[in-house]
Amino acid sequence: MTKLTLTQRQYLDLEKLSLGAFAPLGGFMREEEFLSVVERMRLPDGNPFPLPVVLDVSAEQARALRGGQSIRLDFQGLEVGEVVPESVYTCHKASVAAKLFGTDDPRHPGVAYFSQMGDWFIGGTVRLLKRVSFDFSAYELTPAEAQAHCRSHGWKTMAGFQTRNVPHRAHEYLQRLALTLVDGLFIQPLVGWKKRGDYHPMAILTAYRTLIDQFLPSERVLLGALSTYMRYAGPREAVFHAIIRRNYGCTHFIVGRDHAGVNGYYGKYEAQDLVRHFAGELGIEVFCFPGPFYCRRCDGIVTERTCPHVATAPEDIQEISGTMIRRLLVGQEPVAPQFMRPEVVANLAGIPLFIEEDSA
Repeated sequence: MTKLTLTQRQYLDLEKLSLGAFAPLGGFMREEEFLSVVERMRLPDGNPFPLPVVLDVSAEQARALRGGQSIRLDFQGLEVGEVVPESVYTCHKASVAAKLFGTDDPRHPGVAYFSQMGDWFIGGTVRLLKRVSFDFSAYELTPAEAQAHCRSHGWKTMAGFQTRNVPHRAHEYLQRLALTLVDGLFIQPLVGWKKRGDYHPMAILTAYRTLIDQFLPSERVLLGALSTYMRYAGPREAVFHAIIRRNYGCTHFIVGRDHAGVNGYYGKYEAQDLVRHFAGELGIEVFCFPGPFYCRRCDGIVTERTCPHVATAPEDIQEISGTMIRRLLVGQEPVAPQFMRPEVVANLAGIPLFIEEDSA
């Protein structure tokens, strides 16, 4: 059996494919699947699927791994799984990146990573032999475990909330809004590979544990980490995140302002427009909530649908974003309680806040 050493990203994809997080995929995409997803955001059978999940290798590795025999997959010297190479193929990366990310700008983090990947892909069925292990793995649930929690608590409906940041009051507003409409809330921070400067996994999980324990109805909220990586693909990634949460048992999924966006590459509600395009096909209902903000005149968290001052007194409007909170925390400036709960800020003391270098 030939052998291939995985990067952390590839190992995470292997695990999620095997656990059913990326269903209906059961393996790394074959060429037919890859092309269909890039061009149509659908698998060949018509099922919506917006982003490739591929095992990338070099041209030299591709030549060596052809032939149909199972490939042993190793990570840090340990055998963790195997894949049957049913399809070995390549693509024109620049044109594919432009379709996936809406840009071929090398400054876009998704484009940059895709460009740096191996130029060839191996597609085929996978088998997982060893789970990924992180410091935060105790927080991670499998799709089956999340579904079991939902059933055991008698929840008929559960809304999924995707985040890659510590919670601020705008996020909390959306979570409370969802809790008025469903039985349970599944807060599932994405804590796999992210780019330098993003929040550290333990900062996110510590902050959410504080928020849930002290300010939300904890018996109606489930916290579970998702160790995959941000693709920074904006609208396409919003659809991808909805499909993942469906596989974890969610009946609803929250898509807010600039979901999975980065550095202004996508429109404010472009992600919501795309998920609406697939309405009725995703197996999950999407809450397209307007982006909340703080209004000084209203003295609270509001939205453009509940506050008139966006038009009449824009100087009193304060957007709350992960970028804004990050800037305050980095500068060790006081974070006003209308932006973030003081108890959450206090519990972040002494915890690494940000990722200092890109993961492999």
